[in-house]
Parts: sequence; C-alpha cells; structure tokens
Amino acid sequence: MGEQLPPCPQCAEAYTYEQGALLVCPMCGHEWTPADDTASEDRQESGGITDAVGNRLADGDTVSITKTVKIKGGGGGVIKAGTKVRGIRLISDGVGDHDIDANVPGFGRMQLRSSVVKKVAP
Repeated sequence: MGEQLPPCPQCAEAYTYEQGALLVCPMCGHEWTPADDTASEDRQESGGITDAVGNRLADGDTVSITKTVKIKGGGGGVIKAGTKVRGIRLISDGVGDHDIDANVPGFGRMQLRSSVVKKVAP
C-alpha cells in the first residue's frame, strides 16, 4: 500500500479504506469521495469560508438565507429565504459539508452550509 489515505473528515480517525470510488471510515461509517476531501482542503487553504456570492465570512457575522432550506429531523419545517441569522460561528467539524453553526430564529441552534447564506453589511 504505497498511497496514504487521508483521515476521516468526520471523526479524524486514520483507519479509512477504499470501497470502489468512495473512501470509508470504519469507526463512524462516514463515506466520501476523494474529490470531496480535496475540495474541503482547498477551501480551507484558500483563506477561509465564503458565502454564496464569494464574500469571506468570519465569526460573529450576520448572514441572510439566500434560498428556502428544508429542515430534516427534529420536527422538520423550512427556513424561508431572507431570514437573517446573527452571530454565526464558523466550524470545521460540521456534519457533512455544513461549515456554519448558528442560532436560527424560530428553529434554535443548527448547522448551515455557507453556500446558502449571504453576508449582510454591518
């Protein structure tokens, strides 16, 4: 085995293995493609997390949801486009490709994707 496989982006364990076109973590069951792994590394190395239109985000920013988001689990529901979320926190260990932790009005604390938010001017 000459090629070193990357650790799991979900739990950071080094026991990943290839299963067809996917990389799999036996510890937490997370599956991802090698392209997903390099895309997240590129995003972090390129200088941070950006919103849907390319503005750089920082902890404490206020953002607006750009499109209606369906909520899975916890009773479901939808977050309507235009909802303002204040005081976001950027995270690197979110579920899937979620990279924002925020308190969404009417829903409480949850994780969001940066691709569905737009930074609001202060």
